[in-house]
Order: sequence, then C-alpha cells, then structure tokens
Amino acid sequence: MIRIIMHGACGRMGRVISDIVKEDADAEIVAGVDIAGRDDAGYPVFTDINACDVEADVIIDFTTASAVDGLLDYAVKKNLPVVLCSTGLSTEQLDKVRETSAKIAILKSANMSLGVNTILGLLKSATKVFVPAGFDVEIVEQHHHNKLDAPSGTAIALADAINEAADGQFEYIYNRSDRRAARDKKELGISAVRAGSIPGTHDVIFAGQDEVIEIRHIAYSRSIFGVGAVSAAKFLAGKKPGMYDMQDVIAAQQS
Repeated sequence: MIRIIMHGACGRMGRVISDIVKEDADAEIVAGVDIAGRDDAGYPVFTDINACDVEADVIIDFTTASAVDGLLDYAVKKNLPVVLCSTGLSTEQLDKVRETSAKIAILKSANMSLGVNTILGLLKSATKVFVPAGFDVEIVEQHHHNKLDAPSGTAIALADAINEAADGQFEYIYNRSDRRAARDKKELGISAVRAGSIPGTHDVIFAGQDEVIEIRHIAYSRSIFGVGAVSAAKFLAGKKPGMYDMQDVIAAQQS
C-alpha cells in the first residue's frame, strides 16, 4: 500500500485524485496540505505543510508555483519523493528542483496523461520528417479561464520535444502582435487561449506547401491527469534520488 500526501488537497486536481485513490486498492491518501483547509477529505488536511507529521511514502503536488519552494524543503527534511505537477515555475525554482533531486527522487511532468506523453515521442519522429522538408511548426493550447500560467507547461514540453529533434534550431515566439514581418523559418509559434471550463486542448501544426498535418490531444476531464499522477506516485515511491518523468513510468509499465 503506497501512502500519499496530497499537496493541494482542496484544488480541483486534489479532489479528483482523492476520488481516484478511494477506488485504488494499492494506494491511500494519508494526509493533505492546502492553505484553504478541508473537512470532507476523509484524511487530515494541514494548512501549513511543516505541521504535517503523518508518515507517508510519497507526495503528489498539484498546487501553484508559489508553494513549490516550501514543498521541496519539507520533502528533503522528511526524505520523501515528490511527483511535481505544478507548472509556471521560475528559472530559479527549476534550478532548485534540479538541485533537490540530488537528495530525493523527483518526478516532474508538465502533463501526467498517457496520451500527451506518447505524443511527445510521435512529435520527435514527425519533426525529423517535416522540418527538413521546410514545414512550419505552430502550437495552439486552450485551457479554462482560471489557469494562471500561459503558455501551458504541456505546450512548452511539446515545443521542447520538437526543438530537441530539430537540434535546437527553433526560437519560440509567443506574441506576433508587435511584429510586421514575414514568418522566419526558425520560428516556432506558441499561442494560448483561456476560456470557460476547457480542461486542456493542445494542437501541434506542421504546415507545408499545400499540406497540413495536425496532431491534437483533448482532455475531456481532469481524471486523466489524476490517473497518471497516481501511477507516477506508485512508480516513484522507494526510488533513489534523481530526476524522473512520465516516460520512466510508461517504460516501467511496459517492462
């Protein structure tokens, strides 16, 4: 039985993951952390992470960037691995994540779904065909109006997969409104939409002469991210210090 601390227990994803774990015979949420507090969780919820004294095997984090520094310090103190799902981290915070991974196991992923992480591999293959053939590349992502960061961490992960396969030749362009010039071949455009209750849609467009290929991922509910996070927690519990990602989880499931 994997014992989980849910960091962000009152948020949308915290509640989704709580419901998923209730039906999982191999996992249990033993405590939660959230500044809002919560009385209906079925487990103790602490408003201050440093007050959490419950024994656990792993932490799942779905909060905001502002809470990540305190989380990492706590995880090191308690020697707990972290499934880090919060996005919008600063450069300094990303550096701290990497430094902390020398002390504990950290699985960081901008998107926890099986579909998106499979698409990352597909994009690398597609890039090696379409980019040398002169195709332009654009990414359009859509999320609910409460999402704070833009573009999404998933959009950046998709762009990074493409750019890695293209030997780093692309410059990311987030805003064309201040440009009056033809599109450069070394541009990779990333556009963000924030509206309604859209859980998440990502479109990658390879556009050539008289030919367009689109790869789309649609999240119809947040449960796909929750299932991935719980799978990641099971994988990460007991792992040695280091940086892990969802590709490691997928590889472990296939072995």
